[in-house]
Amino acid sequence: MIDQLFEFVQNHPLLVGAFLLVLTAWILYEARNSAASGVTSGEATQLINREDAVVLDTRESGDFKAGHIAGARNIPQSRLDERMNELEKVKEKPIIVVCKHGQSAGAAVAKLSKAGYSRVLKLKGGMMQWQADGLPVVKK
Repeated sequence: MIDQLFEFVQNHPLLVGAFLLVLTAWILYEARNSAASGVTSGEATQLINREDAVVLDTRESGDFKAGHIAGARNIPQSRLDERMNELEKVKEKPIIVVCKHGQSAGAAVAKLSKAGYSRVLKLKGGMMQWQADGLPVVKK
């Protein structure tokens, strides 16, 4: 098997080079985006306690009811455009966007930032990381 891999690399250097280039670009892109405007669970807790940050949970209502951060507002990502006006009163406060794994929150952060919300951050790792860190969730 390893011999076949080496033979493939020797026979197709351009293909292997292109693959490595795309892989490197993808890793750099993911690393840059994961660091951009994201907060850890600990940083989110500090923002909530010290600056009265608003938690915006963009998961669907069934996931939200199964467990969410205390005081979080649920606006599913699919309905964010039509319900964004519900956040108008808290426009100047930090807004922490939460999704399931921390991957789809970036789209909501971009929409809110474009709409003029000044301090919009995503929770790195989403609710999965929040729960893995042993932080409390509310179920209703």
